[in-house]
Amino acid sequence: MIRRDRLQVFSGKTSRSLALTVCANLGINIGDLDLTLFPDGEINAKINDDVRGSDIYVIQSTCPPVNDTLMELLIMIDCFKRASAERVTAVIPYFGYARQDRKAEGRVPITAKLVANMLVKAGVDRVLTIDLHASQIQGFFDIPVDHLYASPVMIDYFQRMNLKNLVLVSPDVGGIKMVRSYAKKLQAPLAIVDKRRTGPRDTEAVHIIGDVKGKNAIMVDDMVATGGTIAQAARILKAKGAKDIYLCATHPVLAGSAVEKLSKAPIKEAVFTDTIPFNQPDKKKIIKILSVAGLISEAIRRIHNSESVSSLFV
Repeated sequence: MIRRDRLQVFSGKTSRSLALTVCANLGINIGDLDLTLFPDGEINAKINDDVRGSDIYVIQSTCPPVNDTLMELLIMIDCFKRASAERVTAVIPYFGYARQDRKAEGRVPITAKLVANMLVKAGVDRVLTIDLHASQIQGFFDIPVDHLYASPVMIDYFQRMNLKNLVLVSPDVGGIKMVRSYAKKLQAPLAIVDKRRTGPRDTEAVHIIGDVKGKNAIMVDDMVATGGTIAQAARILKAKGAKDIYLCATHPVLAGSAVEKLSKAPIKEAVFTDTIPFNQPDKKKIIKILSVAGLISEAIRRIHNSESVSSLFV
């Protein structure tokens, strides 16, 4: 059950389709909000519903074009606060700028912290997000952050596939914790691709730690941006004797020629979620999109009803 009094869900332009499914799950209509551009490109927002005293959820991934989607989100938050909403929760399925979470070298910004500051300054009361690139970003906020994981959606899909002789593979050492969680639930061993950074944007996969010979391999990652490292890792897995290779990643950033790189790699299927809308041609039809709408709608229901959300953090 859900108390529908004063619960309202709105969306930016990027996450409209996802927001409509979330609203359908909650049994409510999506909020009426106009987003237009001034002649010089500035964003203008106008709420057409009464939101005074309401519990507002704004669904917007800050995905490419990231600066436009981020600015749109900030303006919407300001708009709701000035319209006297009681609480505004930013539902950010994909949190952009998350890769810049520390100073890896001198004279660089910590942009993830900057974005957190901007959201709080805009007036947001709570943040709901999925599979942050770096979990410590939760600590950049001085407001509640609900960090959900797409793993229940992904694991259910692969369990229904009933694949035999599995091995879960981390494309790099940093992803071991995520892959270990998948391996435990799928009751399979894990392996690691040892890669070395050769430049600011380039990495080189060197060898495999673990046994993949004759096994069906599932590579697990939080996002795929350019696809280069994943494609290279898939080729090494195949060279080491892996049977069928699957990719499982939450966020389909897929910048530039990423889709083409994945289609040329020995990957049988690449599974993503709809945290970012996928509107690119996939000639080989290897890309599968799963929805996180059920996960988000359940989290919204629990937050609105002041129920525990912790059971969703698995």
